[in-house]
Amino acid sequence: MPESPLEQTSMTIPDHESQRAEPPEVARRGLRDQVYDAVLDLIVRGSIGPGERLRIDGLAGSLKVSQTPVREALAHLERTGLVTREGFKGYRVAEPLTPAQAAELMDVREMLEVQAAQWYAAHLPDGVDDLRAAHARHVRTAAAVAERIQHQTVDMPAFREYFAADAAFHRVIYTGTRNHFLLQMAEDLGGHLHRMRETILHRSYDMGQAVAEHAAILAAAEDGDAGALVEAMRRHMAAIRDRSANPN
Repeated sequence: MPESPLEQTSMTIPDHESQRAEPPEVARRGLRDQVYDAVLDLIVRGSIGPGERLRIDGLAGSLKVSQTPVREALAHLERTGLVTREGFKGYRVAEPLTPAQAAELMDVREMLEVQAAQWYAAHLPDGVDDLRAAHARHVRTAAAVAERIQHQTVDMPAFREYFAADAAFHRVIYTGTRNHFLLQMAEDLGGHLHRMRETILHRSYDMGQAVAEHAAILAAAEDGDAGALVEAMRRHMAAIRDRSANPN
């Protein structure tokens, strides 16, 4: 009998719940994040297909952790829409977004991102150094992924690091608004995770465009031009919407 995707994965996550070197809450949160990344990888690369069940006991056994961090990770993924939960049936991998759903998600993301840009710009020059550092990280990870694509060696950790850097650039802006609820709403929306899934599903890479669009936002921030910053963010969102609707 062929191995299941869970049996094929060789990932083992140290169960920090059994280690006493760290406070229990910190250790549990770190383990949950590792499990979250592992399950996210399985979903995004298609090892567990849309509609397939995510068995908590199976994942815990495969990843060699207890069921608690798996349960917490799946609850987090459910908030992003990548995982769905059915009463008394457990979790399943959600279907990829339909074009209509993707458009609705972009409507909400654009609303949040443009508002965040407006509030962030009101506090300039605060946060510019952080935005510059985030952009530099985004540039580095984009170059690394582009090189791996060229040599056909791209893998999930490289994609995950790139999208984490992309999200970190936007997180600087959200943090700079000084509105914690706005940041929480953006993270729960899961826009970057759905974009990562689309990118890998369609093999449609837009690193160069995204880096250039972020550069325009950074340039406006460095100039202290609030209007230009908001407009650059609006153009960025419009470009993502277009690339999402026309992946090839």
